[in-house]
Amino acid sequence: MADLTELYQSIILDHNRRPRNFGELAGADRRAEGRNPLCGDTVAVFVKLDGERIAEVRFVGQGCAISKASASLMTAAVAGRTVADAEALFARVHDMMIGKATGEGLGQLAALAGVSRFPVRVKCASLAWHALRTALHTPEVQGQPVSTE
Repeated sequence: MADLTELYQSIILDHNRRPRNFGELAGADRRAEGRNPLCGDTVAVFVKLDGERIAEVRFVGQGCAISKASASLMTAAVAGRTVADAEALFARVHDMMIGKATGEGLGQLAALAGVSRFPVRVKCASLAWHALRTALHTPEVQGQPVSTE
């Protein structure tokens, strides 16, 4: 179990130091912003859709290692999936983060399971996921981003 915990910590640190899909996305169809007022984490998620498929997804933001790593892991996991698949993945990951499910079958996303032991960190880990969900279901209004607050 100690080896698994160490592996998960290294995944979080790696995605924090070298986040995947970091940066704005030119030509994004959707965008949503999220902010955690408790700790100051912020994120903006950009999505380009091809029909019902997430063709590309990127994020920008600042915050703790868990927040940034979770956004990085999320973008890597949902790129190429359908909106429905991304919704189902959101539900599985959220259940894992709140301790209702295990990370079995979630690959590197299972590294986020440890936040269930620290309820205040669940908001950090789920911030980008909530922003993605908002972006997928709320088109931009006159070019203005939608907030998840």
